[in-house]
Amino acid sequence: MTDLATTLPALSVVVPVYQGASTIGELVAALRALEIDGGLEIVLVVDGSPDNSLDVCKQLAAAPGAPITLLSLSRNFGEHNAVMAGLSRARGAYAITMDDDLQNPPAEVTRLFEHARDGNYDAVYTYYAEKKHAAWRNLGSRFTNWCADRLIDKPRGLYLSSFRCISRFVCERIVGTYEGPYPYIDGLVFQVTQNVGRLEVHHLPRFEGNSNYTLRRLVRLWLAMFLNFSVMPLRLATLSGLAFGALGALAAVITIVEAVISHSPPQGWASLMVAVLVLAGVQLVLIGVIGEYLGRMFLAVNRKPQYLVREVFRRSANESGGSLEVERPRANTRAGGQPYRESSEAES
Repeated sequence: MTDLATTLPALSVVVPVYQGASTIGELVAALRALEIDGGLEIVLVVDGSPDNSLDVCKQLAAAPGAPITLLSLSRNFGEHNAVMAGLSRARGAYAITMDDDLQNPPAEVTRLFEHARDGNYDAVYTYYAEKKHAAWRNLGSRFTNWCADRLIDKPRGLYLSSFRCISRFVCERIVGTYEGPYPYIDGLVFQVTQNVGRLEVHHLPRFEGNSNYTLRRLVRLWLAMFLNFSVMPLRLATLSGLAFGALGALAAVITIVEAVISHSPPQGWASLMVAVLVLAGVQLVLIGVIGEYLGRMFLAVNRKPQYLVREVFRRSANESGGSLEVERPRANTRAGGQPYRESSEAES
């Protein structure tokens, strides 16, 4: 009997797909053309995309070449949730995550994999000499990295990129331990390891269309990092309360001393109203931070799903191309549940 470990690929490439029908074919073709020592598998996760990305990915999965595992999620859960779904199905000794927009050249995959393997790193993050994003996106990325330096256990100066490579050790632990509805991949990685490397890669202009990351989505992602992996915001709330309390006490002493010395009632109705409004605003912000923590705890306790897998497609065993094997989970769990299998002809 063949040892299962000998059949597993050395590298899994996990790609969340959202409105990527026009680019995913070129990306998969380029990945299949790579020569990876130990073999390559591709995991595509269609994250409730409103275009025909699923149909395109099904054709790719049925075609000859490096094997593709195709996951169809029941709705749009977000990039990090989709990556978690893909990592749960990845079988490689290393897993590379990358976007479907071709801004990261597929040729860099080999360099990234070999850098992680040869350096015996648990994770390797890429960085760019120049990012081909809009100025507001680049500014937001710098702000997010600045916050991450202070909120999560990240090496200072390490750039957080979605084009990253993680080892099987890290992959198993982040997938196996975190079940919450708000995953943040980088926060989970740094909870597991500090054995992290970095590699400079090229960054290309977007092949087609606009980024799927709106300002609202970016804020939601930032909140996942800001609230899910640190209690620093709560400590800041406490420190803010102490600082404003001390400031109020100092102002009270000054007011009393002034009233005693001048023998007249203290003036300053306008400044008093400004102080009240400022303090009320600060209190509402701090209550909002606490409310966000409570709300996320409430959703986690009520088991809001991290993702739901509707179907999983693979090329049928002993087939060089043409038909797909379909898994449909019996129970909707984040890991996909116990599936049953049937065969279906690939769409032409």
